[in-house]
Amino acid sequence: MTFNKLLVAIPVLLALGACSPESVQQAEKEGADLVLTNGRVYTLRWGEPGRDGSLAGDAPTADGGWQPDAEAVAVKDGDIVFVGSTAEALRIKGEATRVVDLAGATVLPGLVDSHTHVFGLGEALGRVNLVDVETEEQAIRRVVERAAVTPPGQWIVGRGWDEGAWANRYPDKVLLSEAVPDHPVFLGSLHGFAGWANQRALDEAGITADTEVPVGGEVRLGPDGQPNGLFLNRAVPLVADAVPAPTHEELMEQVLTGLNQMAEDGYVAVHDAGLDAAMMAALEQLEAEGRLPIRVYAMLSLRDEPLMRRWIDKGPDGDTDSMLVTRTVKAYYDGALGSRGARLLYDYSDRPGHRGISGSGYGFDEALMAEAMKKGFQVAIHAIGDAGNRESIDILQRVFEEAPETQRNRHRIEHAQVIHPDDIPRLGRLGIIASMEPPHAVEDKTWAEERVGPERIKGAYAWRSLRKAGVDLTFNSDNPGSDHNIFYGLHSAVTRQDKNLQPEGGWYPEEAVTADEAVRGYTSWSAYASFRENDTGVLDVGRWADVTVMDIDPFVLAEESPSGILQGRILMTIVDGKVVYER
Repeated sequence: MTFNKLLVAIPVLLALGACSPESVQQAEKEGADLVLTNGRVYTLRWGEPGRDGSLAGDAPTADGGWQPDAEAVAVKDGDIVFVGSTAEALRIKGEATRVVDLAGATVLPGLVDSHTHVFGLGEALGRVNLVDVETEEQAIRRVVERAAVTPPGQWIVGRGWDEGAWANRYPDKVLLSEAVPDHPVFLGSLHGFAGWANQRALDEAGITADTEVPVGGEVRLGPDGQPNGLFLNRAVPLVADAVPAPTHEELMEQVLTGLNQMAEDGYVAVHDAGLDAAMMAALEQLEAEGRLPIRVYAMLSLRDEPLMRRWIDKGPDGDTDSMLVTRTVKAYYDGALGSRGARLLYDYSDRPGHRGISGSGYGFDEALMAEAMKKGFQVAIHAIGDAGNRESIDILQRVFEEAPETQRNRHRIEHAQVIHPDDIPRLGRLGIIASMEPPHAVEDKTWAEERVGPERIKGAYAWRSLRKAGVDLTFNSDNPGSDHNIFYGLHSAVTRQDKNLQPEGGWYPEEAVTADEAVRGYTSWSAYASFRENDTGVLDVGRWADVTVMDIDPFVLAEESPSGILQGRILMTIVDGKVVYER
């Protein structure tokens, strides 16, 4: 179908009369609230791509290249009331209508980051940023700079050093304590599975050689037999929990900072993974006050048993359209691959005799999770290693067999990072969603194969293999552990290259996805993962007016010049018909 034919076809939706939503009829009488014109609109209304990446027959292409299937979108009372040509859209312009000429900018269904830690993002924006720091000395210099403007005795907290890349040269407390002796310092790693502290922090936390180490954790010791300042996996909270907890008001400010940043970066919704009681209280107050700028799909932390008990008694939210919806439980099953905490079926290739940790050894409560599932909650299990994934699938299957009604709740494996070939088809058969981060593949590529070897790596970050096996995907960032920039995410997904365009040709490029699949991973597939596929994820009459506008066309660039995707910028973010960010 040609572009012009598509533009003729779509406006017919406006004339559906009695079967159109009330907002359409209001727009016809009063005019739309907002009309976006002269854009390159990709509605995603065409058919799903094949499992091998092949395009649906009705995908909007011409002469072998992508073409937008509309050029204008009109909004009324939070709903989309028109999708089609600019000329037709302007017919429902009223006296109060705001018309925005996009001058060729690209319009997509609103972006969703389906696995985030927005409180952590807000916190990170106010703390020492160690992302992309390559050496211990560089990290310490940043801490020294912060110490110069921080009163002695106050905690200095940072985050972002890469526990995977640094795994063979982990830092200790010596240089950090010498450089910053008068402040307790705690520096969390990129993915949260390692922590680094100075002596003042160890003293404040009361950590000595006699401190009991949690099962599944490791406290490194120095030559004197005392803790050397490096904590791994479940030992990280020993020092992290000594950092003064933020007040309720500070938590609200943290999450607002994070949510506003996500809005600025084009996201209309986030799935926030692992919320405890204090975080939920902050979100609930912000929702009650009408202050949430974007939608939040909340995942309760299974580790917070009192919170879980309250929600199990109450049951999951039954709606999908509130700004805060709570119907999911986040569980941690194993650790991270970088810190060698992920549970593997066989020994780590670079650490014989070691297979990581999982299950109860990592604080996983199978009985409590099963209870939540039977009450109607969706569960999202953090699983990284091939054993961790297999055991998580086994647990879900046992609950499905015991209570078959639980299988329809679209349960998820978060990360699904390394999976044995025998287990990939099981996800598809059981209807379990693989919730994955394209940036993780290109960030971990320098060390991941060292951990698992050349055979097991073939089942790692294996998006195409999962798709071919019939597994549903959703894409996300796991921020602040990875950069949530959508252009980085899309580029990672379609090229399997990092920001420096390495390696040439992509890292295991056979596992890459197409532009159609990548965009859906952050839009329509994420809508499905949160039971919202009838409300959002495509641009269509009657859907929520959740829209993202950007200055590049990822469909065209993915085929003609993929590196250009990295240069993209967000121009506008619209949530529930309201412009929440505009460049």
